[in-house]
Amino acid sequence: MRKMLAPQGRPQAEVLREMRDFKATDCDWTHGRAPLFVFKASDSLYEFGRAAFVEYFSENALGGGRAFPSVKRMEDDVVEMALSLFSAPDGAQGFMSTGGTESIVQAMQTCRDWNRRRRGQARHRGNIVMSETGHPAFNKGAKLMDLDVRRVPVGPGLELDAAALESAIDEDTIMLVGSAPNFSYGSIDPITELGAMALRRNVWLHVDACVGGYLAPFVRQIGRDIPAFDFAVPGVASISADLHKFGFCPKPASTVFYRDADKARHHHFDCNVWPNGRFLTGTLVGTRPAGGVAGAWATFQHLGVEGYRDIARALMGFIDRYKAGITAIPGLKLLGQPHLSIVAFGSDEVDIFRVAEVMARDGWLPGLVQKPKGIHRMMSMIHEPSLDEYLQAVRTALAEVRGQGPQRQATIKATY
Repeated sequence: MRKMLAPQGRPQAEVLREMRDFKATDCDWTHGRAPLFVFKASDSLYEFGRAAFVEYFSENALGGGRAFPSVKRMEDDVVEMALSLFSAPDGAQGFMSTGGTESIVQAMQTCRDWNRRRRGQARHRGNIVMSETGHPAFNKGAKLMDLDVRRVPVGPGLELDAAALESAIDEDTIMLVGSAPNFSYGSIDPITELGAMALRRNVWLHVDACVGGYLAPFVRQIGRDIPAFDFAVPGVASISADLHKFGFCPKPASTVFYRDADKARHHHFDCNVWPNGRFLTGTLVGTRPAGGVAGAWATFQHLGVEGYRDIARALMGFIDRYKAGITAIPGLKLLGQPHLSIVAFGSDEVDIFRVAEVMARDGWLPGLVQKPKGIHRMMSMIHEPSLDEYLQAVRTALAEVRGQGPQRQATIKATY
């Protein structure tokens, strides 16, 4: 039977109590049992970001240019500070969005329209060439814009195969994609090599740094070997980076940047066909929660460079311990060469998906990759307190699966 709106309302306390009861069926993310979706640096930063968001709970970022100049000011500040992190040249421009998919789709649309002007072909659509490890958001954007996406297999070490990528380029290619890092195995693609390729083939290169954009610069600053991925690489035309991932800002908040104003001028939606006049937006959505802007601005102001370095130091120390703990378990191995905090591991001895099923039974939400099979986690400091518990859960599940023998097959599927 269809749910109906109740004839009369209920007391606020009763409604809130029922909502909290609903949460009993949710994954216990507060204790590190979710492998993605939630990001946290510390309890104090979490509470501070929430307070900043609530300060602008009712304001609409769509009205930042007219009704809420304070929102526009904070948005401009965030973009300017982020541009400096990504080695942006003079003239580079950027915009905030509500998430990585929106940032990616905006960059695709901007690239398409810039190419149409450059080619003098108002209806040219073209194709996008990328590794199979590139995010599905590019396929989503391609579906919306009727573009073709060409994905090429990874190399034997699960790394982007630059030669295969270049072989897929033709006269209709409008964009190459590199990831920093890719979501599947956590490795940063060879952006320097892709940048040279983009210049040689006269093609736009987009770097999807939605996961690593606000972590990699600080990990490099603390002395870790992080491959070049930003505008310091000649040939990089645009970058997407999520504030609400490893910028540790409240959701929803992401950013997209362009190397120069000539490219950026194709970013906006500009329409003047209705009685209310010109409608100009820099996002796919209209209304946006100003709390996302305020939370990002406040987080930047509170942490500064040193605060982000401290988080990077603590997080990468934890990741080192995590990788050491996994590889110390007989029968397990890391997949690829993770540079940041995404780590996937698999096994040549057992069905690792069956291990994930056993862990899921005990309350651990499984994150999986399917080619090759592996258990996948994108970790922040929310996962650090449960490290020993997690490793023990892996060992226990592995022993149980070994005891069952190969006849017991997993039924679980890799799902984002």
